[in-house]
Amino acid sequence: MSTPKQVLEFCAKHEVKFVDLRFIDLPGVWQHMSIPIGQLTEESFSQGLGFDASSIRGWQSIHESDMLLVPDPSWPVLDPFTSVPTLILFGDARDPVTCAPYGRDPRGVARRAEAYLQAGRLADTAYFGAEAEFFIFDNVRFDQKEHHGFFFIDAEEGCWNSGREEDNLGYRPRFKEGYFPVPPTDHYQDLRSEMVLKMQAAGLQVECHHHEVATAGQAEIDLRFNTLLKTADSMLLYKYLAKMTAYQYGKSVTFMPKPLFQDNGSGMHTHQSLWKDGQPLFAGDQYAGLSQLALYYIGGLLRHARALAALIAPTTNSYKRLVPGYEAPVNLAYSQRNRSAACRIPMYSASPKSKRVEFRPPDPACNPYLAFSAMLMAGLDGIKHKIDPGPPLDKDIFELSADELARVPVMPATLDEALNELEMDHDFLLEGGVFTHDLIATWIEYKRLKEVDAIRLRPHPYEFALYYDI
Repeated sequence: MSTPKQVLEFCAKHEVKFVDLRFIDLPGVWQHMSIPIGQLTEESFSQGLGFDASSIRGWQSIHESDMLLVPDPSWPVLDPFTSVPTLILFGDARDPVTCAPYGRDPRGVARRAEAYLQAGRLADTAYFGAEAEFFIFDNVRFDQKEHHGFFFIDAEEGCWNSGREEDNLGYRPRFKEGYFPVPPTDHYQDLRSEMVLKMQAAGLQVECHHHEVATAGQAEIDLRFNTLLKTADSMLLYKYLAKMTAYQYGKSVTFMPKPLFQDNGSGMHTHQSLWKDGQPLFAGDQYAGLSQLALYYIGGLLRHARALAALIAPTTNSYKRLVPGYEAPVNLAYSQRNRSAACRIPMYSASPKSKRVEFRPPDPACNPYLAFSAMLMAGLDGIKHKIDPGPPLDKDIFELSADELARVPVMPATLDEALNELEMDHDFLLEGGVFTHDLIATWIEYKRLKEVDAIRLRPHPYEFALYYDI
């Protein structure tokens, strides 16, 4: 943790020339503006710096574009990729007239979620640990016009022959068989290690890295859990460092949930727990060593999961991952081991401090500030209303009878369905002013217009194979 004075001293010590202020748009893409170091003063951390927010997706309209960006001094990061010494600072958006936090700033939502938790005195800390998966490709081409549409992926590690004469199909993981093979089948050991070193230098605590289940360089780098806001900040830094390291190697990283047909997609399993006065609140003598409070929290996640889907699996592509048969958590149940259940209770350790719930439906395309905040609000609603999660699902989902399977609720099948659920079920998000009616309405409108309708209106290449000769 740093103060404004310490940040300026840090800049002087490292001969920083520019400060890069980072913030996030509504869909979840990091934005930035750079200022010469001489423009950053101690007053900047309270008064903010002006910028035009009218072109930021989901933010202000043109007639009210002026906005303030207030640097957060708590986590200064030296950018390892710029040729000129540059410092990264997270920023919070404020209204220039009232100086109040901007209601559509996703980072502000996360701050309000933590404040709401502490105001209720139930707990003082919500810990989140997110496991974001991604793919490493060599080349990606795509286009969509009135008369054509295509995508093409070239991957050094892909188990297909791209047509290049020099292709060598030896030592490539097959579809759904990429989990944990050593090199040379795992082509990206060194690249992931380089990513980890850059993450550690930036202050991220990395627990491990490995190849994931899919072919074509699917990877996972696990970060240690932290508070809600810090974990959301960490995910943005994580994405930036992974993408830029790969870019330096001539590769391309994507956090798109399902870029490959007939292979596993990329999830972002999110571990959650509540603590108070340094003590874990999820440990107890109930199922899987959980407390009753933890079970109520799970009840809230499951009760609101179909509405949460619009925020935690927020793309049309997300629902190509959330299908049976690819280890995707489509079933709205909980279990201590069953990875097809939406909520899993890890059993690696009996320590009370390790007791947590892993919510598996989220994917890394989400805006982490909104997603983590929404999950916390659902869990707290479960505690508030003592929502019983029902019996656990410890059976193999594929061995359930048709009658048993029909009694297990499932995640939405499309983004459009998820948005409809959010439209009907969002009162729990409004508690304490954490989310606002305006933000939720803007989110639903943006997603329907820019994504759902945009995909629905365009012919799909496979439709030609299905229907051209009909």
